[in-house]
Amino acid sequence: MKGNIEERACALADYIIENRATVRAAARKFGVSKSTVHKDLQDRLPGINHALYAQVKEVLDENKAERHIRGGIATRRKYKGV
Repeated sequence: MKGNIEERACALADYIIENRATVRAAARKFGVSKSTVHKDLQDRLPGINHALYAQVKEVLDENKAERHIRGGIATRRKYKGV
């Protein structure tokens, strides 16, 4: 989905909101880089659909607040061999 940038930005936002997904998961799903996801959501989306941007920002802020916990869980799994 590399065609229309505005459509991609809205589709990324919808996916993240519906699935409470991370930027990494959205990038993997849409076949783009994490940088592209950030660029679409942070820079382009506010100009396209500000209400959608406000919703996706809540999810992104929540993910950012939880990432240190996810990192600790991943490290524990790595060294436990699970």
